[in-house]
Amino acid sequence: MDENNASTAFGRTRHFRELLVWPKAMTLAKDVYRETEMLPPKELYGLQSQMRRAAVSVPSNIAEGHGRLDDRHFRQFLAFSRGSLFELETQLELAAGLNLLSDARSAELICQCEEAARMINGLLASLDSRKLPALTC
Repeated sequence: MDENNASTAFGRTRHFRELLVWPKAMTLAKDVYRETEMLPPKELYGLQSQMRRAAVSVPSNIAEGHGRLDDRHFRQFLAFSRGSLFELETQLELAAGLNLLSDARSAELICQCEEAARMINGLLASLDSRKLPALTC
């Protein structure tokens, strides 16, 4: 379902689950959890924890930002999600470089990150096209 087709009278989806990017981000988080299960025990509080937190942060920030009911805040949380994707990509490359994760599996997960980032970029562009004033704190 397209973000514009699932909109309310205010041009927003009724629920974050209606955004195409959210289930993609959830799948990525689940895949990262499954893959990091195989990391050595010494990485439990290191790379495993970091990768899982970054992965969980992506759909969580999409949901939280959408729940703010303000497009300026939503953009901010989408930017946090995008940053978490880049953090996760870095960690995946590190894990592969340390032979903790196969190059093939790392590449698959990085492709998932890149797809989610493209979707977030598209969502940000659609929000930016509304010409909202910048968020100031």
